[in-house]
Amino acid sequence: MIEVVLPVLNEAEALPWVLGRMPDGYAPLVVDNGSTDGSGALAAALGARVVVESRPGFGAACFAGLEAASADVVCFMDCDGSLDPRALPSVAATVVGGSADLVLGARRPAAGAWPAHARVANRLLALELRRRTGLKLRDLGPMRASRRVPLLALGIADRRFGWPLEMVLRAHRAGWRIDEVPVEYLARFGRSKVTGTVRGTLRTAADMGRLLR
Repeated sequence: MIEVVLPVLNEAEALPWVLGRMPDGYAPLVVDNGSTDGSGALAAALGARVVVESRPGFGAACFAGLEAASADVVCFMDCDGSLDPRALPSVAATVVGGSADLVLGARRPAAGAWPAHARVANRLLALELRRRTGLKLRDLGPMRASRRVPLLALGIADRRFGWPLEMVLRAHRAGWRIDEVPVEYLARFGRSKVTGTVRGTLRTAADMGRLLR
């Protein structure tokens, strides 16, 4: 069994679709990060294991899920409907097979799914990461897979929006084999709390820029 960490902040609208498309052999672990719309109770009613993380922050939710998981291989993905859980096996395959240590899903956006300001910011960040590390990554996508114990040992410290980048930077420094596979990126349910606004995108870019510095 592979556990899938799903950070959640008011995603009640998307939860039935996301949990309903979870592949066989993949167990959802929902981390309720302060929802006020009943997301945690709904996820439990739909059969997911639910962990509550009161500290705000995307990284805090991801880390809480990582700590709570017990499977050898763990995946992470957003729970807003922008990523299809049925892509998880393609992301996890080489980690399970032992030929990669960390695999990221490189987003292939459907029309209107990815705001222009967020796409530009992501592209610039990926280019800067490639310049500094030599990693041939096109995206720092939120769908990813790794083995749990080595990931904990990396000592990722960021508890905000820098979590995804710090994971890659620390994995690279540790000599991990890092790869990416294409995944479809869909229009999410509701409005994004990160890329849905210029302010949210700038806040994320600031966290990641700090890590690069």
